[in-house]
Amino acid sequence: MNDRVTPAMHALPDGEAEISLVVRLPWEDVARLGQEAGRMAAQMQRPVTLDEAVSNRLRSTRSAAHARPAGEQPAAAPTPMTSSASVSSLPPRPPADQARQAIERINGTA
Repeated sequence: MNDRVTPAMHALPDGEAEISLVVRLPWEDVARLGQEAGRMAAQMQRPVTLDEAVSNRLRSTRSAAHARPAGEQPAAAPTPMTSSASVSSLPPRPPADQARQAIERINGTA
């Protein structure tokens, strides 16, 4: 981790903490987060931001990790935030093509 700038951390009234980060993600992961936000919005009957989708994904990953019995290893498949298995086999594409395809996936027009 690069500690050039220490991000601000804020305590929230509900007992959680908020920290702002800059994360570089492949467009495919951004599209998955958009799909997650869409599912959450439909379930919650209100708009959902990508920030909320990320927080929800991190919470569900943490909850799943704590729910496993001691010594049990996590399954390799349910890690949507990492794209090494699904993306590494794809040929490199220009960033503009990646962005267009991700937006099409988010909008459901792909």
